[in-house]
Amino acid sequence: MRITSLSASLLCIALLPATAAEPEWPQWRGPGGEGHAPAARDLPLTWSETENVAWKTPLPGRGWSSPVIGGGIVWVATAIERQATPEQKARRLEGNRMASQLDVSGPVTLRALGIDQASGAIRHNVELFTVAEPQPIHKLNSYASPSPVLAGERLYCHCGDFGAACIDTVSGKVLWTNRELRLNHENGPGSTPVLWKGKLIVHLDGSDVQSIAAYDAASGAVVWQTTRSGALRDDPQLKKAYGTPLILTLGGREVLLSPAADWFYAYDPDSGRELWKMNYGVLGFSIVPRPVISGDMVFLSTCFMQPELLAVRLAGPDTAPEIAWREKKAAPTMSSLLVVGGELYMVSDKGVAACLDAAGGERLWTERLGGNFSSSPLFADGRIYVGNREGDTFVLRPGREYALLATNHLDGGIFATPAAVDRALYLRTEHALYRIEKRGGAAP
Repeated sequence: MRITSLSASLLCIALLPATAAEPEWPQWRGPGGEGHAPAARDLPLTWSETENVAWKTPLPGRGWSSPVIGGGIVWVATAIERQATPEQKARRLEGNRMASQLDVSGPVTLRALGIDQASGAIRHNVELFTVAEPQPIHKLNSYASPSPVLAGERLYCHCGDFGAACIDTVSGKVLWTNRELRLNHENGPGSTPVLWKGKLIVHLDGSDVQSIAAYDAASGAVVWQTTRSGALRDDPQLKKAYGTPLILTLGGREVLLSPAADWFYAYDPDSGRELWKMNYGVLGFSIVPRPVISGDMVFLSTCFMQPELLAVRLAGPDTAPEIAWREKKAAPTMSSLLVVGGELYMVSDKGVAACLDAAGGERLWTERLGGNFSSSPLFADGRIYVGNREGDTFVLRPGREYALLATNHLDGGIFATPAAVDRALYLRTEHALYRIEKRGGAAP
């Protein structure tokens, strides 16, 4: 790969989300993919099972995918599972099954649910795939953790090794499916796809094979697939990743930023051609958080065992970046980062929240929220919302001093990231989907 060097003094960098802002919620973490809700306003500060709930809809199956919203419908993915019998559990233990894996047997059915935005009624319950013998998954994961992507009257779902599918959101008809791209997740699927100019782009970082690929959004055909080029450690467990890419405009060109095991990559989203790669300099695997940007900086986490937050200074579309600063304390392994103004916010798995100066990495405050976190923070209506696996959502005022505004509890753990449109929050727990908005009385 030939790298073209450009003088930093002559390089103009424009960092803009590739997805245009719109009044609905087309993808995980919002229109720009970085946790901002530009159309949200007048959201409630407090709620409970009986306060400020417009509707609560129990969801069949199990899944951690976050809601996407369009055309008056809220879409989520779910998996209908079957618990393993005692005999099946015994056989798995004999096969050195890891204790961290969920006790589920086949078949598992992957489905897309469409919930009426106004009433909470389930309008669509669409079968995508039935997998006779699914790979095992981690107890903290689900078979339906990747979030769908919405564009017009099409919903795109990628279920990792189990395949990709496209749905007509008006009729609920499955338009295409593709199960060509296979890999061994070890802990189940986790990467959410991105949609770019007619291509559905997905990460495929398993313990056996590692690549990034694009489907044609109209037909489902694979239009390109690029093998990861960076050298990895010998242990297969250290080769896997569950990251989600981010597309931005860099030096006048659109570039796909892609975090993978041990390496941070940039690709041409049209062809899949690798533009550059950067080594983390430390162990980095099982990547989950999605990158976020601020000015010419991009922030990402190296994830499990020895997580570090990396602040990477971008140079240009064809020039490998450099690490500007690192932070080891309370770096997240599952929750994505959030930038608001000049501050960077993060929450560790064990509930330690921190605010850092985005430019230089100075730690401004650190506070323990409590609980365990998988969900990513949301900035909406001037506040930060973040939920934990115990069912609590913490509402913070952004700023260089810590300010907890409210703690709100719902029945059921929160693994999915919330969405915010107009005057409503959409929160998915492990049991139900809620529409949270200011109400005059008790919930129906």
